[in-house]
Formats: sequence, structure tokens, C-alpha cells
Amino acid sequence: MSSVDTTTADVAGVAEIFRRVLESSDVEADSDFFLLGGDSLIATRVLSAVARVYGVELTFDDFALAPTPTGLARLIATAG
Repeated sequence: MSSVDTTTADVAGVAEIFRRVLESSDVEADSDFFLLGGDSLIATRVLSAVARVYGVELTFDDFALAPTPTGLARLIATAG
């Protein structure tokens, strides 16, 4: 498992969270969480991990608007 930079959200770190939560290695920077089989309940696990790792509280609406590692990393960077 790769280490996650806890000061700045990086796409690779968010992708690693997706991989862990979805239990799938098929996650790329532009992979849509919901198209990979994620749902709203599993999304809460991603949001919890983001809060724990990056110290940023995002809402489900934030996640729904940016459901890729790249999109979430941008939101985390601007919120943090």
C-alpha cells in the first residue's frame, strides 16, 4: 500500500483510498467512483478516510460533483 501525503491531497493518495474502499486495483486518476460500483453508503467510507487522512470534511454532495480521485484531490486542496 502506498503512503498518503497528509498535508496536501494528491491524486495518488485519493486513488489509494478508492482502491482500499472499493477493494479494487482498477482505479485511475479519472476513474468515476460510482461507475466502479461505488454507492452512497460506500462513499461515506471514502469521506471518512478523507477526513481522517487530510483533515478535511467534505459532504456527499461535494463527492457526487467530483467522484474521481482528481476531482476529490482538487476539492481537498481548496478546502484545506
